[in-house]
Amino acid sequence: MITRRFLALAALALTPLAAPAMAGTCPAGQETRNAPHARMTTPSGVTDSIVASIDLAAHPVAIPGRQFRLRRLEVAPGGVVPHHSHADRPAIIHIVSGEIREYSSNCRVPLVHKAGDTVAEEATVSHWWRNEGTVPVVLLSSDLLPSGANSRMM
Repeated sequence: MITRRFLALAALALTPLAAPAMAGTCPAGQETRNAPHARMTTPSGVTDSIVASIDLAAHPVAIPGRQFRLRRLEVAPGGVVPHHSHADRPAIIHIVSGEIREYSSNCRVPLVHKAGDTVAEEATVSHWWRNEGTVPVVLLSSDLLPSGANSRMM
């Protein structure tokens, strides 16, 4: 039998609530095409380790000229992942630990990403990241890197 408590909880679950922006999304009203952020162009305090990579031309998906790779990045306090574009390299970033700010061309305000957040980086994204905290940030980055590109490309 359906109880009043169940109905109240179901109604609450279906009621739209104001929520903070999801990881990687710009708050309403802050979207833009070319945000006026300073662009940090030199990496600083970042270690970048390739965990694994696969040449996709040699697999059933047969995507010539692409590698699927997974990297582990550690960004020290004050460290910077320099400005880069994803025009030819989509990526998914997962924040394992810590908190980091992203300065994106698509948003007037910095985006804060915390442990557990996952961010899709598509062709329209040009950005850089900085650890403004006091502890290292650990990121896992998976992307489709063009073969022959700098394997340490941010």
